[in-house]
Amino acid sequence: MKSQRVASLMSAMLFAVTAFASAPKVKTTSGIVQGKEVGKVQAFLGIPYAAPPVGDLRWKPPAPVASWKGVRKATDFGSHCPQGNVFGDMVFRDPGASEDCLTLNIWVPEKLAPEKSASAKLPVMVWIYGGGFVAGTTSEGRQEGSKLAQQGVIVVSMNYRLGLFGFLVLPELTKESGHNASGNYGLMDQLAALKWVHENIAAFGGDPENVTIFGESAGSFSVSAHMVSPLSKGLFQKAIGESGAAFSSTGLSFDRRTQREEKDLKLVSEKLGVKTLAELRAFPTEKILAPFIPPKSEGFDFGPDIDGYFLPEPASAIFAAGKQNDVPLLAGWNHDENSFAVVLSQQKPTAESLKATAQKDFPNKSEEFLKLYPTDTDEHVLRSAIDYSSDQFISFSTWEWLEAHSRTSKQPIYRYRFDLPFPPAPNAPNMGAYHSAEIEYVFGQLDSKPGVTWRADDRQLSELMQKYWANFARSGNPNGPGLPNWPAYSSAEGWPVMHLDAQSAARKDDLRDRYLFLESAWSK
Repeated sequence: MKSQRVASLMSAMLFAVTAFASAPKVKTTSGIVQGKEVGKVQAFLGIPYAAPPVGDLRWKPPAPVASWKGVRKATDFGSHCPQGNVFGDMVFRDPGASEDCLTLNIWVPEKLAPEKSASAKLPVMVWIYGGGFVAGTTSEGRQEGSKLAQQGVIVVSMNYRLGLFGFLVLPELTKESGHNASGNYGLMDQLAALKWVHENIAAFGGDPENVTIFGESAGSFSVSAHMVSPLSKGLFQKAIGESGAAFSSTGLSFDRRTQREEKDLKLVSEKLGVKTLAELRAFPTEKILAPFIPPKSEGFDFGPDIDGYFLPEPASAIFAAGKQNDVPLLAGWNHDENSFAVVLSQQKPTAESLKATAQKDFPNKSEEFLKLYPTDTDEHVLRSAIDYSSDQFISFSTWEWLEAHSRTSKQPIYRYRFDLPFPPAPNAPNMGAYHSAEIEYVFGQLDSKPGVTWRADDRQLSELMQKYWANFARSGNPNGPGLPNWPAYSSAEGWPVMHLDAQSAARKDDLRDRYLFLESAWSK
């Protein structure tokens, strides 16, 4: 019996040694990383791309990561950046919160021999997660890159600083910066990750000259911000935005640095009782975070600013002047973006309430508003309430981004709308195609969401979207053999929109009058 146990132990040890020896290893500029096999792909998780932003590095642009000797395991996600529990649908699979969170993950579609990796030149897709700039991480199952990578692309995702840690704006920070700027540390983390990709991705088989950035919500806002930042020039060749852009009804989606300095200084002084930056840097993580998360705060006190450095001007002005990073763009939004706010509201929309909204928001154009958002039936009332709420929330800003790029760009543009209603739970209200519902489809991760009865239509659409997104990353054109034709967004084609649904098809934009009305009304 003893000899059997010894033999079993020896066998287990031999298996572990063999697995270690055969696990994929890649040499980066900082050292060798060892990943793991995940089905048909290789995964390298939790690779540091910048130094931990702690101590004196808190509220500074990311510093270079220190090199290491030997082989570093890259088989588990890194810690998520400190944040409050703002969104109940986020499920993390990492060790927990830490300010030492600047790590990235890579999924490689082919088991390439080291000598072949440098010449493979696969297209690269760099994902930026959403969460209002105050929440999120790369370890969520719905945005894992192992399925999407099987479309023949390398998928990368990175953690970036959030909330107060990523976007604090103070006069002292501005003074010490050397650029007369402060804030946007989270955006600069993304920039550092893009630079890391540019320097290292060839060793994984990727093409550093064929990088697509893509993101959802705050991630989509980030994509649009990189399109106007001079610091990001040349680090990506294509862009995909899912629901969100750095535009607004006023043309100023983010506050200017000077406004934020006053606001943020007052906030930290009142809630933390500090007078100097040195005091603030000495505070423990939890003590800084506590006053700015629910229930003490709504959790959205800090976000990007027009700092004069990363964002030299408002995005609308940069696009209007044709100074954006001119790359092919694929962007759109979901049919029922803000359905949660309407359907779950204690005050259900009525014809009278919509008419009151028209008078309040468009006093000189209320009749035109009601033609575009009709109220003649109960069904129309609910639809109009969701539409207007969604337009205010995020749909209009994404339309503005597409329009702004189309006016000054020489590159192709593709617009979509995700229309397939999310499978409703039993006895639960139907939220339709709500904000963020498309993420699982893009990544092929429907099964990451437990308790959902997925339909054949869901799986078919997920396969289609993965192909479209990967094709666009390859060539700047989502079209491919066997796929419904997706025309470029242009006046010559009637401003076509690809409706992603059970039967996906492109149609001329039948809502253009609505958005032109909003643009005309809000621009004044």
